[in-house]
Amino acid sequence: MGHQNKQVAIKGLGRLAYQEAWAIQEALFNEIVAIKLENRKLDASHQKLTPNYLLFCEHPHVYTLGKSGTAAHLLASEATLRAQGVSLYATNRGGDMTYHGPGQLVVYPILDLENFFMDIHRYLRFLEEAVIAILKDFGLLGGRIQGLTGVWIDHEDGPSARKVCAIGVRTSRWVTMHGLALNVNTDLRYFDQIIPCGIQDKKVTSMAAVLGAQQDLQTVAQSLEQHMMRLFGMELVRC
Repeated sequence: MGHQNKQVAIKGLGRLAYQEAWAIQEALFNEIVAIKLENRKLDASHQKLTPNYLLFCEHPHVYTLGKSGTAAHLLASEATLRAQGVSLYATNRGGDMTYHGPGQLVVYPILDLENFFMDIHRYLRFLEEAVIAILKDFGLLGGRIQGLTGVWIDHEDGPSARKVCAIGVRTSRWVTMHGLALNVNTDLRYFDQIIPCGIQDKKVTSMAAVLGAQQDLQTVAQSLEQHMMRLFGMELVRC
């Protein structure tokens, strides 16, 4: 596996359009892949360490469709979306249809998993575990539902289970992109216009909806940083 770089650069991007964040992800992803390809030509003593990034942001209202999704899961017409100022993008991540918008914490880890562990299943479970730990910090019990990616409130009560965090990733050459979207203060009405993640019989919620008050997005982000450090053995560096 060669040398491992546990340092992860944190970048707070603020609120920016989905396509802008995607372009930033692609650039960082391509940078890491290019270093890995170059390293293959070099002996171990000349190989470069690959960087890792953790991007935090919010998006304006947007629906995104993953590779395994179907446009039929968008229930609103394009005219309705235009009237509402909502964008629509097909993406190269896994998963189905989801919504991003203000008040939602979106996190894009651009990691070379060879710096940590080479196991995609474990990577997804660690993202879920980090969110479950955040919820616990705020006095909430979150968990998984077998066979479904993401984090849920009331996960043990089938009909009452509500999704609080969606996860959809892409990996190539052990480099990750896309990531997770945690509903903190999200306007949940926008989920009524889609079949979120293609799951028809389960609702969506937010931390604010369950706690009965708006939460500080920065505090939630800091909680996530701490749990990512603990789970992945990261050393976080601010950019």
